[in-house]
Amino acid sequence: MMLRLMSGRVGSLLTRQAALTSSSSVRMASHEVSETEDMSQPMYWDRVDVPLPDRAYKDVLTDADKKLKQKETGPWSQLSKEEKIALYRMSFRHTYPEMKRKSDEWKTVMGGIFLFLGFTGLVVWWQRIYVYPQAPRTFEDDWQAKQLQRILDMRINPIQGISSKWDYEKGQWK
Repeated sequence: MMLRLMSGRVGSLLTRQAALTSSSSVRMASHEVSETEDMSQPMYWDRVDVPLPDRAYKDVLTDADKKLKQKETGPWSQLSKEEKIALYRMSFRHTYPEMKRKSDEWKTVMGGIFLFLGFTGLVVWWQRIYVYPQAPRTFEDDWQAKQLQRILDMRINPIQGISSKWDYEKGQWK
């Protein structure tokens, strides 16, 4: 009886899982799947530390490129400067100076930082004017001067406090 009950539960779980799997594959079939790059194949990239990439820059050659490749097998003294450059560009996308050239990306980054700081400053200014209440009157210099005079007149904490640093006979700070 117990074995039959277990096989019934396992069977129902397997059927549910198969139903879920088949429904999810139907849902997946309706979505577009992005193209993946086969990393096991030789790849091309320009890097200063790796001077020779795994494959040439141009894989598919035009008729003009094929004629130039055929001409490459002969003496190089018969090739013009433009043809030599075109042959180089078939194998490599950038030269060393082009790879080492500094980018102007820092300008974009700094512009974004300043834009963010400016926007933050505007938000803080807006909050100071429209959101936060006015500072209490106890922050005013006149109020604080009167409070200090009151503390000195009452001789609050005369041993180690602020009153101990006031000379009552001369009327000035010690």
